[in-house]
Amino acid sequence: MTLEQQIQKDIMEAMKAHDTDRLNAVRGIKTAILVEKTSGANHELTDADVLKIIQNFFFNVKESSEIYTQGNRPELAEKELAEMNVMQTYLPKALTEEEIVAILKEVIAETGASSPKDMGKVMGAATKKLAGQADGKVVSTLVRQLLAQ
Repeated sequence: MTLEQQIQKDIMEAMKAHDTDRLNAVRGIKTAILVEKTSGANHELTDADVLKIIQNFFFNVKESSEIYTQGNRPELAEKELAEMNVMQTYLPKALTEEEIVAILKEVIAETGASSPKDMGKVMGAATKKLAGQADGKVVSTLVRQLLAQ
């Protein structure tokens, strides 16, 4: 079963269970997938494509939650957090900072990077290797720190 089929199945299950938070989150994911499909690409989406869509949607919801929290709107922030919890079930397990540092050290060794000038080279390789498992901002910060040493 593809990830897209699983999402469709989860929509049905959430509807039957009357689980509004789950239903809203999964419908949001499904909408994002449909938007991508109809954007002119006109191709079947792979599980990797669907995963990227979910990750982008997750980070958008995360930003919304932070904005609502800053704007003193806790009820809206809670709704977004509930949706984020549902989305996390589809995303791969996030790596710890120690695991990210270990992978980045490997990437730095592979690319032969030795100074902050090589950051672009390292980030390109690291982004491919860590796809979906680490936040880009965290990776960028850690790469900067490692190359500055």
